[in-house]
Amino acid sequence: MITNGFDNSPFAAIIGGGPAGLMAAQRLAEAGQRVRLFEAQATVGRKFLVAGHGGFNLSNSEALTAFAGRYGTEESRFTELLAHFSPGDLQAWAADLGIETFVGTSGRIFPVAAHKPADLLRAWLGRLRELGVEIHTRHRWLGFAGSTGIRLRDETTGQELVLEPTATVLALGGASWTKTGSDGAWVLILQEIGVPVTAFAPANCGAEVAWSAFFKEKVGRAPLKNIALRVNDGPEVRGELMLTDYGVEGTPAYALTPQLRTALTRDAATLHLNLKADLSAAALVQKLKQPRGKASFPEFLKKVLHLGPPVPTLLREVRPDAAALAPEELAALLTALPLSVTGLRPLDEAISTAGGIPFAAVDEHLMLRARPGTFVAGEMLDWEAPTGGYLLQGCFSTGAWVARSVSR
Repeated sequence: MITNGFDNSPFAAIIGGGPAGLMAAQRLAEAGQRVRLFEAQATVGRKFLVAGHGGFNLSNSEALTAFAGRYGTEESRFTELLAHFSPGDLQAWAADLGIETFVGTSGRIFPVAAHKPADLLRAWLGRLRELGVEIHTRHRWLGFAGSTGIRLRDETTGQELVLEPTATVLALGGASWTKTGSDGAWVLILQEIGVPVTAFAPANCGAEVAWSAFFKEKVGRAPLKNIALRVNDGPEVRGELMLTDYGVEGTPAYALTPQLRTALTRDAATLHLNLKADLSAAALVQKLKQPRGKASFPEFLKKVLHLGPPVPTLLREVRPDAAALAPEELAALLTALPLSVTGLRPLDEAISTAGGIPFAAVDEHLMLRARPGTFVAGEMLDWEAPTGGYLLQGCFSTGAWVARSVSR
């Protein structure tokens, strides 16, 4: 056995230095276990830092029953996971690190303005050092050895080593944002020992719309605020949408990714955009019946509905005759503007991924049925949730859960 200087005293191994892995490491160390964490990249928490650039919301203050529902088919599983490590527990954990949080108007939980993602990560790593957690960067996991061992490669020296932990926690992430280390390279290793893995698919990503060259040049990137969006005849999602040269992105589009994926595999997928979600159909028609006079179509929309650019261009992109429509027809168009979706953005651009290890492949402790003593946490598991704090909370909760499982 090559140990590359590691002693043979009992330890638990964490593979992966993202939120799930770091949380598992902390909880295990607090339970009195010796912990060694291995990360292939030069630093830990890379995706955690990148995610923080888009608005660093750690979790959400939504009631736990509704919160668990955000995980779709895994609602019952996450009801249990959230009960073990809840958004309230997350706030208490951050406070213990010296990071104060607050609940925003949207219900999302953020660190106060003085605290950046790097501040939280720095405080977290300091706590892990105090607890004696050994973090080994540039150590890539290569697979298993025997019934309990793990194989690693020191990327600095190229030397391969075999270690025998008392338990192993895999927290290697999904397959989006490969520059952060989430490359899904672990899939083949697990499939080789009989672990089923559902193919990865983009989640929380933009949707592609075949805009005309004129529209791309004239509009480029432009926000649409206070809108509602739905897929085909599904429920509406409110928020702010961003028009882009490839299509649309933003919270409403991200939340509808599962429905878009399903619709694209079955038939056509159409996003219906409600540009005046706060107005009733009758009130909208009444406003559109006002005399237009000599005002141009864009001037009229701006005056009676406060709809400025790029809305007139968007309406004409979908309906070239939009300016000539009767009030009732124009109202119907404004509340259900059809955008034909041709596809989703590539996996590497997605904020998160669907797919991974199905929960049927692990027991109630999140231990692999095919390899006792090996546990799984974070995005490696096949669960999906929207942005808004649900993704990070899912990683934190699964990390805390496997730590309890290993300790027991």
